[in-house]
Amino acid sequence: MTVPRDRSREFEPKLISKYQHDISGIEENVISLYARGMSTRGIHDQLQDLYGIELSAEMVSKITDKILPQVKEWQSRPLPPLYPYVFIDCVHYKIRKDGRLLSRAAYVVLEAQRRGIL
Repeated sequence: MTVPRDRSREFEPKLISKYQHDISGIEENVISLYARGMSTRGIHDQLQDLYGIELSAEMVSKITDKILPQVKEWQSRPLPPLYPYVFIDCVHYKIRKDGRLLSRAAYVVLEAQRRGIL
């Protein structure tokens, strides 16, 4: 594989600046992808595709482990004693109208309240 030359030195990378050794921006991307539910292997593959860098799944795990205390704190936060929620569902039906077959939806909306687990 040959490296392209930039003899006039006009090339400016978009993702990682020249001479940049700090990958904190990449760490933020790793944490963001992890927060969206992507697996460490998936994050590894995504970084390979986007940045062309080889960041092992173990390194991704080390980066995501940094936010585990915040995740645990959020998971154990106190909930209000009573909180409402809404469940919405829909069923689609085919009907005939004026000789045409149309799709119509029937919506079901349930509102309820639940007592928090203390």
